[in-house]
Amino acid sequence: QVQLVESGGGLVQAGGSLRLSCVASGRTFSSNAMGWFRQAPGKEREFVAAISWSGVSTRTADSVKGRFTISRDIFKNTLYLQMNSLKPEDTGVYYCNAGSDTLALARGNADFWGLGTQVTVSS
Repeated sequence: QVQLVESGGGLVQAGGSLRLSCVASGRTFSSNAMGWFRQAPGKEREFVAAISWSGVSTRTADSVKGRFTISRDIFKNTLYLQMNSLKPEDTGVYYCNAGSDTLALARGNADFWGLGTQVTVSS
C-alpha cells in the first residue's frame, strides 16, 4: 500500500508559478512510476505528466509541455510538479498517482491516488 499526500496548491495570477509536491509513504516509493492528473470543475480528470521509477523517462501532456516539469527525489520520497506560465485553464484539483509505468499512468491506470490539492489561476 502507498499513501500519497499532495501540497503546494493555491491561488496565483496568470503568468505566475507554483510547485506542487507529493509525499509518498508505505510501500517502496522508488519501485513505482509517479504522475499528476488534474480535474477542472465540470470536466473529466486529465493526464498532466508522469515520470518513471528511475526518473529518466517522462511523459507530459501537450497542453502543459514547455511550461510544467515533473521530477522526483527518491531519497525524500517526494514527487514534484513545477508549473510556470500558469493560465486560467490550468485551474483545477491536481492529483498525484502511482502505478506500474508512465504509459499506464497516462491512461489513468494508477494503483494509488492522493486526495488532491487545489490550484486556482486568476486572469
